[in-house]
Amino acid sequence: MKSIIDQLRNSIQVLVTTHSNPDGDAIGSLVAMGQSLAQMGKRVVMYNESPIPAVYRFLPAVHRVQRRIPKLGGYDTAVVLDCGDIARIGEAATEVGRVPAVINIDHHVTNTGFGQFQYIDTDASATAEILWRLLKEMAAPIDRDIATAIYTGILTDTGSFRFSNTTRAAFAICEETVGLGVNPYKVAKHVYGTYSLGRIKLLNLALDSIELSPNGKLSMMILTHGMLEQTRTRPEDVDGLINYARSIEDVRVAALIQENANGDDPAATAKSYNISLRSDGSVDVARFAARYGGGGHASAAGCSLEMPLAEIKSELIRLAESL
Repeated sequence: MKSIIDQLRNSIQVLVTTHSNPDGDAIGSLVAMGQSLAQMGKRVVMYNESPIPAVYRFLPAVHRVQRRIPKLGGYDTAVVLDCGDIARIGEAATEVGRVPAVINIDHHVTNTGFGQFQYIDTDASATAEILWRLLKEMAAPIDRDIATAIYTGILTDTGSFRFSNTTRAAFAICEETVGLGVNPYKVAKHVYGTYSLGRIKLLNLALDSIELSPNGKLSMMILTHGMLEQTRTRPEDVDGLINYARSIEDVRVAALIQENANGDDPAATAKSYNISLRSDGSVDVARFAARYGGGGHASAAGCSLEMPLAEIKSELIRLAESL
């Protein structure tokens, strides 16, 4: 950790980024790190190639997250958060990798160890938890806004403290953030209590698409690009929908099969899909995802596949047969 702290303290211009299609942990960590470094007097750019999901737009300073990186050559340090692989940043991954000092902060068991500096703790409930420890060790500024971002990251990655990655440390950190002025009710209201009409309609279509494996231990939820167009929603509105499929009685693994935007492109050679996997804690879905170039956690992982939907379902059914 000391080498990372020294690098951040000596940095002048810092790029802070996380994976595309960000979740609450990614956005919370991004905003917290960016805000803290800015308060330390660093020139900071926060970047994500995807739009910020509506449920996280309440976070302080989230409007400063840019979708394009200006003058990449000027950065001395890049902080990459919540990415098991630098490629998860998206199209700018190669350029980000050329920044002289890349700091990799993450909690995924499948992290590839990229970058010149790594702070990887697979026992942490969220990347936001690791970031909290780092900021405390640096004696960096942590005000209510930064604490709110950290709290949001931990809250969402533990599924409101319902998932198996919920730890004593997670509760202790969240208690401390509340002491700094975080309002749990306000955060929960934004994250879980406010949805657009389009997202409700998308949820209806997603629930109607659920299929169970013959043994009832795996559920599959399917989302097509056409569903997003029909409901006038965006990919970020999909966040959290898989939890409905995972909550079905006797289901041990849930899979969300999401068609990529090029799925309706007649020029595309094959449709591609993002596969999100969630388990009840008894199945290591990261091992399955790794077979297809993906990764994640034992109970939450994902990968991308370019094959017909029927073949994807067959692969998942084979997984279910082993449960």
